[in-house]
Amino acid sequence: MIKLIVGNKGSGKTKTLIDMINAAVKTTAGNIVCVEKGLKMTYDIDHAVRLIDIEEYKVEGYDAFYGFLAGIFAGNYDISEIFVDGTLKIGGRNYDEFAAFIERLQVLLDVSKAEVTFTVSCDVSELPENVKKYIVD
Repeated sequence: MIKLIVGNKGSGKTKTLIDMINAAVKTTAGNIVCVEKGLKMTYDIDHAVRLIDIEEYKVEGYDAFYGFLAGIFAGNYDISEIFVDGTLKIGGRNYDEFAAFIERLQVLLDVSKAEVTFTVSCDVSELPENVKKYIVD
């Protein structure tokens, strides 16, 4: 399952994500991973969460991002949730490429039965129609 937290800069997406991460620690039996560009959430999320600074791996573009996430799942079958902050900073602002990435990732998640939540810094109206079904309130 994919969830998108969408809003313009300063709308509280990261705060919502942090709350979701900390709530998941209390209810999820599997491992939880948080991917972000930089380590801004180090002191905000529970220490049980595996925090990954994607900048350390030089991931750029949605193809590389997909491969990175697939590699995380391949390396650990116990991952139940991945949270990603700053999605467009990692993959880029091409919304059609973003939509293709989301659809491709959904196929992977159908197999792994995991959940991935992304923050997306843009206006909802900018996103292609086929990804709007993943937006959460």
